[in-house]
Amino acid sequence: MKHTDNQPIAWIEAEPAPGTFRSVFKWGDHDRFKNPSQGFLKVIKDALHLSANDLSQPFNTGETSIPELSPTPLSSTDIHALESIVGKENVCLDTVSRVRFATGKSMEDILKLRSGIVDCVTDAVVHPRSRDDVSAIMTFCNSRGIPIQAYGGGSSVTLGLSCSRGGVTLVLATHMNRLLGFNEINQTITVESGMMGPDYEKLLNSAPETMGSRHRYTGGHFPQSFEHSSVGGWVVTLGAGQASSYYGDACDLVISQEVITPCGDLKTLEYPGTATGPKVNDILKGSEGCFGVLVAVTMKVFRYTPENRRAFSYMFPDFESSVLATREISQGEFGMPSILRVSDPEETDVAMKMYGLDDSLPDRFLRMRKLMPGKRCLLMGQTEGEKHFSKNVAASVKKICRRHNGVWLSSYPMKKWYHSRYSDAYLRDSLNDAGILIDTLETSVTWDTLHHLHSRVRALIKQHPHTICMTHASHFYPQGTNLYFIFITRMQDLESFRNFQRGIIAKIVENGGSLSHHHGVGKLMGPFMEQHLGKVQMDVLRALKRHFDPNGIMNPGGTLGLD
Repeated sequence: MKHTDNQPIAWIEAEPAPGTFRSVFKWGDHDRFKNPSQGFLKVIKDALHLSANDLSQPFNTGETSIPELSPTPLSSTDIHALESIVGKENVCLDTVSRVRFATGKSMEDILKLRSGIVDCVTDAVVHPRSRDDVSAIMTFCNSRGIPIQAYGGGSSVTLGLSCSRGGVTLVLATHMNRLLGFNEINQTITVESGMMGPDYEKLLNSAPETMGSRHRYTGGHFPQSFEHSSVGGWVVTLGAGQASSYYGDACDLVISQEVITPCGDLKTLEYPGTATGPKVNDILKGSEGCFGVLVAVTMKVFRYTPENRRAFSYMFPDFESSVLATREISQGEFGMPSILRVSDPEETDVAMKMYGLDDSLPDRFLRMRKLMPGKRCLLMGQTEGEKHFSKNVAASVKKICRRHNGVWLSSYPMKKWYHSRYSDAYLRDSLNDAGILIDTLETSVTWDTLHHLHSRVRALIKQHPHTICMTHASHFYPQGTNLYFIFITRMQDLESFRNFQRGIIAKIVENGGSLSHHHGVGKLMGPFMEQHLGKVQMDVLRALKRHFDPNGIMNPGGTLGLD
């Protein structure tokens, strides 16, 4: 642990010991850490009414070893059959593997592990080497009624990886992470589904050297989990990256897919558009492993021109004017910024304090312009693309922001956020160590319901005593946007958290929001699916499930509400 006189708690900055609960739930790289700044810590202490004594000792740090599980219930015949397909070295039955690869990064996953609760584990972890291995495993498991789950990067926050019926977990990133094809004429790339985000983007950025192309490219998909999520995971959960307003969500980037299902293997076609009935390619997007295992995907790629980026930041007098500006930007038909974010007043105030800007010279300047704490809202973003296009979008954004009383703040806030956009996820471990819960829920909203939903959901969250609720929108469309609620409170009891979280989800649906915008459904949102979509639509999804997976072996236990 590391301690300084300015810190009330000895933050843990040591790699978790192998075999401990912490080694499973810790976010990201085991040798990488991030602790709250003094400004952020003061915000939390003030809002949560915490004393230095409250933060004096770490809380449920998970540094104990995971107790040995009972032996796998799979028979020796089953295990031998799996080993004969992938090799003995690619079948793992040890406790840590069975827990690690059946656990995501949801707050519920983490609270359980911090409390020493181990359940819903897999019976065997298998690392397939190719699509042929996956096909052979599928045939075998389907004949034996053994459940199959697919594991990409493990960043699921929807209980999507838990194994309520045991079975076999296929870890795709170990071996199935190869480039399968690159077509610069069509501007597409085909990769195995286990390729991780950084490897994918590096491959495209260096395309002239790695693939002999004329230009450098980008995939355009950058979720906060980018460093620890897979290309296949983006597709099967309908992910959205931080630059989605320009490049599109994951579903917009997919050209074709190769999927191994219990009823047979299929590969959708690579046409840019067809009129051949409902598209099976679209049906498979977002299926979260319920229909089969995605083994390869062909994606759109884009010219990589970072030199053309233009960052911007504005402060608005209130949430209404900032939202109106983003709506006009989204509907202006001059092109979209790649990144566009608007924070509500509470998130804006927290950001100002986090970065030590409250009561500073910039803060006094903003107050002089009638941009007051508790009301003002930060808007920031970035344009990119061809240089004249990027310049025009930035100029159009500027006109709209000024028309709605936005005050130019330079590019500094945007650049500061940009450089911490992946590392901020590491804060959760430190805050949880101090007994502080931080979690998020997000929803898609239309413009005409945004303010109603925002106020109702915030009101519910703020009913919980001493709770921070920061909200921002960060994915934009002509018809609406998303709202991303981040709540911070003092809560470590698992059942209390479940009740609180489910109550927020219910309030979102009650007030016209979608169940999820970009995190997927998993088993967390499954119980709400029929209420949200209606029985007729759910019957369609269940019929597809019966077709692709007649024996119900694919990711069972409530994923998508299908079983």
